[in-house]
Amino acid sequence: MIMKRVILIAALMFTSATALISCRDTTERETVIREVEVERTEPVKVEVEEKEREGVFERSAKKVDEKINKEIDEEIDRIGDDN
Repeated sequence: MIMKRVILIAALMFTSATALISCRDTTERETVIREVEVERTEPVKVEVEEKEREGVFERSAKKVDEKINKEIDEEIDRIGDDN
């Protein structure tokens, strides 16, 4: 008889604990996005050095172009002017 009461009390405690935990209110957060127009009186000036914008390929291409142009100029001078 005592064991039945212990089991009954334990079951009631478990049921009430489950009911209290599962029925609590959950708050949901709303994300509000507001659009704001910003007027700037002065334009933003960004100064970047030309070297920083060039990559490895651009720098190597310039060196190759200089060498090829030098060779072309030498060949033109060697052939001479036909006029």
